Amino acid sequence: MRIAIIGTRGIPNHYGGFEQFAEYFSVYLAEKAHEVYVYTSHNHPFQEREFKGVHLIHTQNPEDKIGKIGQFVYDLNCIWDSRKRNFDIILQLGYTSSSVWHRLLPKKSIIITNMDGLEWKRTKYSKKVQWFLKQAERWAALNSDYLVADSVGIQDYLKKKYQKDSTYIAYGAQVFETPQPAILETYQLEPFQYNMLIARMEPENNIETILEGIAQSKNKQPFLVIGNYQINAFGKKMFEKYASLPNIKFFGGLYNQMHLDQLRYFSNLYFHGHTVGGTNPSLLEAMASGALVIAHRNIFNQSILGDDAYYFSEASEVTHYLESVHKKEEASKINSNFEKINRDYNWDLINGKYLSLFEKVLGNNL
Repeated sequence: MRIAIIGTRGIPNHYGGFEQFAEYFSVYLAEKAHEVYVYTSHNHPFQEREFKGVHLIHTQNPEDKIGKIGQFVYDLNCIWDSRKRNFDIILQLGYTSSSVWHRLLPKKSIIITNMDGLEWKRTKYSKKVQWFLKQAERWAALNSDYLVADSVGIQDYLKKKYQKDSTYIAYGAQVFETPQPAILETYQLEPFQYNMLIARMEPENNIETILEGIAQSKNKQPFLVIGNYQINAFGKKMFEKYASLPNIKFFGGLYNQMHLDQLRYFSNLYFHGHTVGGTNPSLLEAMASGALVIAHRNIFNQSILGDDAYYFSEASEVTHYLESVHKKEEASKINSNFEKINRDYNWDLINGKYLSLFEKVLGNNL
């Protein structure tokens, strides 16, 4: 098959979840002898034309010059280029800035869209932007040939909202196997003597609720905040409000996967405050790294974690867990989550499900 992946800033991953998936899946496809192309920002740190057998199409992305509106221009450039390449399948990851151009997608290619989460619910957006995102979601849902939902909750939503069937395929995670405590020396940390979160600095990730719970707690172990706090006004506000507390450590963005896995594994408590979206990549990575998860109480997190986590909705609950829960006493929860990754969310399984979907839909269209 001749396959293109659009909707990311490119590979290898230097940004986020969709980029991580694009990297794993495209390399998997190339190893299976498929001809696969990933559209990549022209200013991506990796400037080669090929990555592990995957063809990279570096495309003009003016986001660094004109801000968020540049994403729309970048997606337009990717879609316009795809019209001349005769792809069998185009996998579209997300829809926020690409579905507006849906009429320009090549008619002969099969368009499969991963619908991501409920973007319009993100509280960082104004009412006008939320309205637009609802429209963008609708355009993507109604104008794609096939839909992928990465959680059962999203799948149910798409069926009720648009009467559209979708294929449920979760996100994946790499199983953690080799603890290396020496890496903690880089960060001046002791094994199991710190707590942490990893998230984009957005209000709907409950950063403030978690940090307020930390501030109120008598537990003064180091608390790591991993995420680029300089990227937006909310992140800067969190830094200004909490960085003066000696135990709260703002690390900024950290993209070394091995270091992230080690930090999660050796943490005492790992807080996951995400409320918008389907199968969240950072949650699966925490489970795969042997973290003890304290998650925000919502359907997306509960559908994955079940009874194998503690849940919070308020800062006082965060404080309570900090003062009463210890990882060394929670082996059953940690082991159960690890087994879920091996059984349901490992990358080989997830990649195989996508490939099976591609083979099925291409066969249907011959």
